[in-house]
Amino acid sequence: MPQHGNLRYLPCMKTPRYTPLALSLPSTVPFVGPETQERSRGKEFAARLGANENIFGPSPLAIEAMQQASEEIWKYGDAQSHDLIQALAAHHGIPAQNIMVGEGIDGLLGYLVRLLIGPGDTVVTSQGAYPTFNYHVAGFGGALHMVPYRDDLEDIQALFAKAAEVDAKLVYLANPDNPMGSWHRGQTIVEALEHLPDGALLLLDEAYVECAPEGTAAQVDINDPRVIRMRTFSKAYGMAGARVGYALAQADLIQAFNKVRNHFGMNRAAQAGALAALTDQKWLTHVQGEIATARRHIAEIAAENGLNALPSATNFVAIDCGRDGDFAKSVLESLLAQNIFVRMPFAEPQNRCIRVSCGPEEDLALFAAALPQALADARAALNS
Repeated sequence: MPQHGNLRYLPCMKTPRYTPLALSLPSTVPFVGPETQERSRGKEFAARLGANENIFGPSPLAIEAMQQASEEIWKYGDAQSHDLIQALAAHHGIPAQNIMVGEGIDGLLGYLVRLLIGPGDTVVTSQGAYPTFNYHVAGFGGALHMVPYRDDLEDIQALFAKAAEVDAKLVYLANPDNPMGSWHRGQTIVEALEHLPDGALLLLDEAYVECAPEGTAAQVDINDPRVIRMRTFSKAYGMAGARVGYALAQADLIQAFNKVRNHFGMNRAAQAGALAALTDQKWLTHVQGEIATARRHIAEIAAENGLNALPSATNFVAIDCGRDGDFAKSVLESLLAQNIFVRMPFAEPQNRCIRVSCGPEEDLALFAAALPQALADARAALNS
């Protein structure tokens, strides 16, 4: 190999030898985060109402536990999340062997797709539903089939019919739903399982179920091989930045996660915080009350501006802007220009809405002050 002084010249390789699948994928992300937007704008948002975070915050007990755990942050987290799983088992009244903890639902989605989906395997979801799931399916080469919403609800019957048509291995259903905030009764889902085709697994994303009315959670037998449910500490428990989620399913499927998961992916302080948060159900009740109050306030703000807020079982509210996606996008862009961070659905006809996270009075007051100008700007753009 030629050398010059202390330098060694290496053969030139123009690019790493990516897989054909990686080469076929666009360089995209499911969401552009608020921090990325703030950097591009050169200033921070005055009200952060777009990421469905729990702005009311986590339990003080969780904060204290994480602070204490930080003294031993030099240690890896427990690879088995043993204490947290035992507490979750007691909380849900099920065996610990039926629970897997992971890096938020997003991380668990990636592991599940990795377990089940290879190039060409078929997957069914709703058009406009949670895009991170779609991102994982694409990353493993799955063939994604989508069905439209019906009356702003994910259409369970259409999902299962499409699954039968394409021989889907995996069907995604969020209950309650993001981005619309709509929900099905849990019993409706249980009854619909009779129509789930053989060989298909229902992935039931229950990220917002603690925000929802009684009866929303599907009472599925923990050993039912047709269903895996996923929950999180990111929403009602107020720990989105800690990245703690968990899956509930038949023991064999739960154990299969050990074949593919990052065994040291869980942050030690996050594990401690989640454990403390789970014990503080009084704080959870407090947050649920704050969310309910904020949902009513957002609906009032919408009505004051001649708009309709959709019923919500989540910690956000979808507001129907009354026209099409272009109009809603103009409203959103004006809100962003006024330093109010919100988001909107990306598929028709749900993209007629903007989506506003529940937040404290001071944040919603900023949104209320900015919305009339945003609507005026959008109407002016429409008439120009």
